[in-house]
Amino acid sequence: MSADTVEQLLQCALSELTARYVTQANPVPAGLLEALDADPRAGAQALARRIRSRQEKNRAEGQRLRRLLRYETELWAQGHTHIAGVDEAGMAPLAGPVVAAAAVLPKGFKLKGLDDSKKILDADKREALAVAIKREAVAWAVGRAEVEEIDRINIYHAGLLAMRRAVEGLAVKPDHLLVDARTVPECSVPQQGIIKGDALSLSIAAASILAKTTRDRWMTELDARYPGYGLAAHKGYPTPHHLQALKEKGVLPIHRRSFAPVREALGLPTTPSPDARQAELFPAAEPRTAVKS
Repeated sequence: MSADTVEQLLQCALSELTARYVTQANPVPAGLLEALDADPRAGAQALARRIRSRQEKNRAEGQRLRRLLRYETELWAQGHTHIAGVDEAGMAPLAGPVVAAAAVLPKGFKLKGLDDSKKILDADKREALAVAIKREAVAWAVGRAEVEEIDRINIYHAGLLAMRRAVEGLAVKPDHLLVDARTVPECSVPQQGIIKGDALSLSIAAASILAKTTRDRWMTELDARYPGYGLAAHKGYPTPHHLQALKEKGVLPIHRRSFAPVREALGLPTTPSPDARQAELFPAAEPRTAVKS
C-alpha cells in the first residue's frame, strides 16, 4: 500500500477504500476512521463502521485462536518443541475406514477460521484449511483402520489403532501428544486426552480437519467404485438414502459387518456373537500403513 496521507485517501473513490480496508483488510492509517466519521457523505460514514466491524471481528478471532493455543502454550513454555494434536474421523459410518490424523504445528501457529471440523460445514473451506495446515505444519500424517479391522477389534479400538498409525507416520517424533478425548495405546510419547479437545486445542482441531478431509476424499473415490449408494454425499453415515440403498442393493465389501443395520441387511443377528468367525465375512487383508507427511 502506498503511503498516502489521509487527505489523499479521502480523494479516492469509496469503492477503492472499501477494497483496500475491508476486502483486502490492509492496515488502516491513523486518522482515517475519524476522517471518514467527519465526512458528510453517508457512504463514508458507513465505510468507517464497516472497517471498525472488521477490526472487531479480527480481534475476536485473534483472541479465539489464542485461547485454542492454551494447552500448546503451556507445553511450549515447559520446553516441549513438537506437540502433536491427534483426532479421528469416521467412527459412526456404516461403511469405509476410520481415519485419524496427527499434526505438529509450529510455535505460535495461527490460522484464521481453524476450528473443530464438525463446526465447519462448508467442504471447500475445510479443504482450504487442510491445504494451509499441510503447508505450514512442522509435520503431519494420517493413519487408517480398515473395515476388516473395525469388525475384528470393534470401532472404538479401531479408532485408537488409526490414531497410533497416524502418530507413527509423523516425520518428526513429537515430544507430547494432545488427543481428542482419549489416549493413544502402545505409544511411549507423553500424552494428554482432552474431552472435546477438537474444540479446545488448535493442534487437535488441525488434526480433525486433516482426518475429515482425507476420509471424505477416500469416500468420494469409493463412490466412483460403488455407484448408486450415495457414498460421496453421506460419506457412509446411516442416512435414510444410505439405509434404503443398503436394503435394495445389498451389502458392499466396504460395509462394516459389526454394525447393526449392515448385519440386518445380511440377515444376521443385529448383535454379533463374541466368537463369530471373521473369515466367514471377509478374506484376510494386509494392514494399511500410515500416510506420511
